Amino acid sequence: MTHSEFDSFRPPEPARRHRPGEKRGPGRRGNGDGSREMPMVPEPEFTSYYGRPVVKPAPWGDDVAIYLFLGGVAGGSALLGLGGQLTGRPTLCRNARLSALAAVSLGAVALVKDLGRPERFLNMLRTFKVTSPMSVGSWILSAFSAGTAVSAAAEIDRISGMRLPLGPLRTVLQAVEGPAGIEAALFAGPLAAYTAVLLGDTATPTWNAAHEELPFVFVSSAALASAGLAMITTPVAEAGPARKLAALGVVGDVVAMRVMERRMDPVAAEPLHEGKAGAMLKWSERLAAAGGLGALLGGRNRIIAAASGLALLGASALTRFGVFEAGLESAKDPRYTIEPQKKRLAARRAAGIVDDAITTAK
Repeated sequence: MTHSEFDSFRPPEPARRHRPGEKRGPGRRGNGDGSREMPMVPEPEFTSYYGRPVVKPAPWGDDVAIYLFLGGVAGGSALLGLGGQLTGRPTLCRNARLSALAAVSLGAVALVKDLGRPERFLNMLRTFKVTSPMSVGSWILSAFSAGTAVSAAAEIDRISGMRLPLGPLRTVLQAVEGPAGIEAALFAGPLAAYTAVLLGDTATPTWNAAHEELPFVFVSSAALASAGLAMITTPVAEAGPARKLAALGVVGDVVAMRVMERRMDPVAAEPLHEGKAGAMLKWSERLAAAGGLGALLGGRNRIIAAASGLALLGASALTRFGVFEAGLESAKDPRYTIEPQKKRLAARRAAGIVDDAITTAK
């Protein structure tokens, strides 16, 4: 075959893989002799349509982030309330129950504000879908709130010197107070974790990549917040369970975050370390370590206990807000969606999975 003067401009032809049984004739050799067509432009690198995000960012604002934090405070406080109830610590029991009621009430306000109208929350209770984190979470929140309200009402009645106009209902309230506290504690863990499942169930890259470990992060964060609040509000003589919960929460928070980041795709994990979210999560870890050390070494000193509790509260809030912010940022850049997808596709092809709609799509 004759050569053209333009052949020198042709890029080197990559080696061609031969299929089993295919004949290798002279015209099949990839020697750049013009025997087969070659692309004259590089393979296009897809980013997104017109520079727009690949996935639609979640339409959630700070109200949802506040709800994430307050849900953890409420759940952990209900557990501490049960601990005070079972171990004969009436002040811890009272303060934790009231904290749970205040947190879940404020959290409900933030949630309804984000929804726009209260009836939208009530509409979510019309059905129960096991496959919907939002539906399951709505029922968890309702069940938790019922038990918390009853147990806290009994505490408020005692604080008022039995002056609430309850009449014969006072006897009923006192009878169901204990079971209500237990019921609230049973739903405390699910309340603290379901919001993580809700985030991980979205298409938001960072949240979705962390969906397996994020519930453990949120439960540990709930332990930090509730323990910190109890250390602030409760005398050190009765705050022993709170100090123990704080220590467990710090270990769980640090370990869960490390495991989560290690198992995530490195690209999807980048927003956890960069910008506003990265700064919040760094300070969260520092405050958690400081609060945990304060609880262990100086938790019996009232001033140190209160300062440590404040640090733990801040650590928990920064964890929730940091994870929330990282997810929102990851949805804005197409890279956080496309690159992990390409890696997963390459891994499936390398594993020999080449006969499905994902790996055969062009």
